[in-house]
Amino acid sequence: MSTRSLIIEATAALLAQSPNGDVSTRAVCEAAGVQQPALYRLFGDKDGLLSATVDYVWDQYLESKRAAKESEDPLQDLRAGWDSHTAFAVEHPNAYKLMFAPALRSMPEAAEEAMRILRGVLERLAVQGRLRVTPVVAARMVMTANTGVALALITRPALYPDASLSTLVRDAIHQAILVDSDPGAPAQDARIVAATTLLSALNELTPQPFTTVEAALLGQWLAQVIASAATQ
Repeated sequence: MSTRSLIIEATAALLAQSPNGDVSTRAVCEAAGVQQPALYRLFGDKDGLLSATVDYVWDQYLESKRAAKESEDPLQDLRAGWDSHTAFAVEHPNAYKLMFAPALRSMPEAAEEAMRILRGVLERLAVQGRLRVTPVVAARMVMTANTGVALALITRPALYPDASLSTLVRDAIHQAILVDSDPGAPAQDARIVAATTLLSALNELTPQPFTTVEAALLGQWLAQVIASAATQ
């Protein structure tokens, strides 16, 4: 195992055991059996070490998402993704809090990958005409809500003792972004759904009927339709 891997694994272990979510570089070096200059040479500073450690811990979670087989219903995948996100936060509270800590100067790569995976599920829903906002907006709404619930559960357990809160918020946010979260409820604005569906399907068309310029122009028009309808 490389020195870098030894240091990251030692940091992850100490982080998981830490009562306050912090670790010292001295303790990390002692646990990994290396000198501090080696740590700073590989990671730059403590911030770099923590970012690499968060990526390491989150990568184990994301690996299950990468390997997961898509179901026939992307809504099922969306719900499962929310639930696994919350479960990961509860199981790894310190690493989770670090992922979203404003004090961490560099954003861990895992945060961007988690968002890309989420957008992929939402794009499948949009192509099916089931999304009432764009996949980008929906991804931000879902990730913000999921993160908020997870942080509440792990940072203020006395205020939020019921883990079922996550499911309640999940269903509420899904109702806000999906046309069919409630089978009996009509879309609030058919123009938004239609424009979102077409916008999401542009890159899926084979053969592509538009030139690059035409596709960009059509995308701009559809985005304007969505924005205009959303403000009415």
